[in-house]
Amino acid sequence: MAAAEEQAPLALNYVPEVVLKKRKTNEDWAIKRKLQLEERVKRRKSDKFAIKKPEQFVREFRDKELDFIRMKCRVKRKRRAAFTLESNKPLFVIRIGGKNDMHPKSQKLLYSLRLRKIFNGVFVEANERVMDILQKVEPFVTYGYPDMKSVKDLIYKKGVVKVGKERFPLTNNNIVEEQLGEYGIISLEDMVNEIARVGEHFKEVSSFLCPFKLNNPEKALHGKKRRFEQGGDSGNRGDMINELLRKMN
Repeated sequence: MAAAEEQAPLALNYVPEVVLKKRKTNEDWAIKRKLQLEERVKRRKSDKFAIKKPEQFVREFRDKELDFIRMKCRVKRKRRAAFTLESNKPLFVIRIGGKNDMHPKSQKLLYSLRLRKIFNGVFVEANERVMDILQKVEPFVTYGYPDMKSVKDLIYKKGVVKVGKERFPLTNNNIVEEQLGEYGIISLEDMVNEIARVGEHFKEVSSFLCPFKLNNPEKALHGKKRRFEQGGDSGNRGDMINELLRKMN
């Protein structure tokens, strides 16, 4: 009876040593990773608030004023034959310059085209107002007339739209029909045709599209602010914009 009352000892949970070592390694790695991330954030914050030398302020101010003077000269310059308007074709404008040596007026004009970041691109209608803006900000943009293939590739591969405060990639026709159905545009193909042919509702479709975020083209841009026709990167490329888009899409 006494023997029956005695209970067998409970077996201890056994965890293999390999598992324990792995847990310890993972914990150490997680702590190390967290410290690295904190250090990176701290470094970025310190970089943003880095103290500039007086010479750097002077140089940046001179560069911006020089950009403003050149802008006024470009406005006075008679428009060249390369700026001939083709109202039946859309223009695609790509921002290729930063803002370090950019006058605030140039930056404001780029913002009016929705070009807030480098390598952003937008479709615009080729009219007098747009061409005047492009002439003023010429060193910071390149543009031209995209063909049907380029328009289709951009919309299908990199098309993003904004509904309310949210952005959605163009992966199906549902969102197109919901937002543009009142204009008779119910599919991605309809959007492509409206842009490529500068249709009646070009403005509504181009505004519906967010600025395209293009890739940095390797060796396609040389960092030269001279006009494209003079061996540089900026300004009007005409139909040659399609070659650049193939490398950036």
